[in-house]
Amino acid sequence: MLKGPFEACQFVATERSSAADKAEFGNTCLRFIESEWKRTLFTKNFYGRLSNCFGHIAHNNVFQFYETWFICDKDRLEFLKQTVSWPCYGDPKFTFSDVERAIQKEVHRRNYVAIYELRAARELRSAEIAALERLEAKYRAPAAPPTNTPSECEAAPELPQAPSTPAYILSEPIQISLF
Repeated sequence: MLKGPFEACQFVATERSSAADKAEFGNTCLRFIESEWKRTLFTKNFYGRLSNCFGHIAHNNVFQFYETWFICDKDRLEFLKQTVSWPCYGDPKFTFSDVERAIQKEVHRRNYVAIYELRAARELRSAEIAALERLEAKYRAPAAPPTNTPSECEAAPELPQAPSTPAYILSEPIQISLF
């Protein structure tokens, strides 16, 4: 049974990793994405290799790396963007650059970046709507009860109009000397 799109014959062995190891890493990476970033699939071995690919840094540990890249769709999108834009430096006899290129092609083929752009936008919209509703509930005055219309009341008494300028403000300034 095929575990993924990659086979050992596609890759070059390094001094420390066989071609089968490279194929397994590539398949594990795609399975992890396809599982929608299941935490149980993010093993210490997978983290060890992934943290050295696509220009990633190891962070402090497996938990911090996972929390940085895979908790929300916005972060997952950034992970995918970094994955597809990385130049894949190095000779495949010494690096995993051949697997990185193969993963990039498969991520493009599966259209993951576009999928996660939509998901991240939806996630942002939901968060903004929730914030708007919370703020409206806090700051918007409740709707005023309807007022009586003239048909309900025969004649509403007229209220005296307030003067347009307060009485203490005169129309002409007065100059006073303090000395």
